[in-house]
Amino acid sequence: MPFTAKSGKFNASIKTVTIGTGDKAITLGGENALPLQSFDAPFANAPKVGIEITDFGMEHEPECIQKYYEGCSSIADIAKKAASFEGVDFLSFRLEGGDPNGANKSTEELIGLVKEVADAVDLPLVISGSKNAETDAELLGKAAEAVQGKNALILAAREENYKTVGAAAGLAYNQVVGAESSVDINLAKQLNVLLSQLGVKPESVVMNVGTAAAGYGYEYVASTMQRVKSAALSQNDAQLQMPIITPVASETWSTKEATQAEADTPEWGDQERRGIDMEVETAAADLACGSDAVILKHPVSVATVSKLIKELV
Repeated sequence: MPFTAKSGKFNASIKTVTIGTGDKAITLGGENALPLQSFDAPFANAPKVGIEITDFGMEHEPECIQKYYEGCSSIADIAKKAASFEGVDFLSFRLEGGDPNGANKSTEELIGLVKEVADAVDLPLVISGSKNAETDAELLGKAAEAVQGKNALILAAREENYKTVGAAAGLAYNQVVGAESSVDINLAKQLNVLLSQLGVKPESVVMNVGTAAAGYGYEYVASTMQRVKSAALSQNDAQLQMPIITPVASETWSTKEATQAEADTPEWGDQERRGIDMEVETAAADLACGSDAVILKHPVSVATVSKLIKELV
């Protein structure tokens, strides 16, 4: 008796969200099968890979990343170089210096850098905040204004500041809003509902449901993403049908496996190779669990994950 495989194709699908403008614009989502299971249904939009730079330029980056940006003298130069690497679909600019518990840079200084980056590249932009909800309420609103017309992703609106960030990015300046929650399906859904009630269209929302480096409580991230995708597709839950983006870079390049000098732990081997491995492994796991886009830092990681996606989707 012949075996007939059961289709994994769902009637429901993930909403499509476009970031950027012109020929370089990218579209996330649209799938109606489980992550990377293109044998069940073709994926109209393969997952995308972004590269991250920050307002500090190369100041805080490990030497193994700095060497790829030799000769860059300004943030615009760094942005152009980052955009040129193999496999880069979009550029993520993180305003790390806005943290009041860190460098506490002024909003004016940071928005000036945002404008420099936006003018330097034609790739889709993701503008990320300082991870301080109160500061980001103002900072991301100003950033949304500064890149008006770019259809950028403003990452991210959180429960503490979604009204300010959502209103500025999603309503006043017609950008895409990143909805960031803390590794919990109920919190992710609640934030999407709140943004919808505010007036932000679901087609202008991308979720960051939380992240961690592989081996650092990652099972919670995996479980959350899998539950979100399952509810979106098998239960046709419209409040969870937004695509997912996962910032991998800042998590993986802060672990001891990626930063510990080889001289201090020679048994661990080459530090650059460890960092790349940590980043690629985390990104691959995110994609397998349901992420529609990942943000990486090392050019080799970007190229490797981009090739992986092309082989699988």
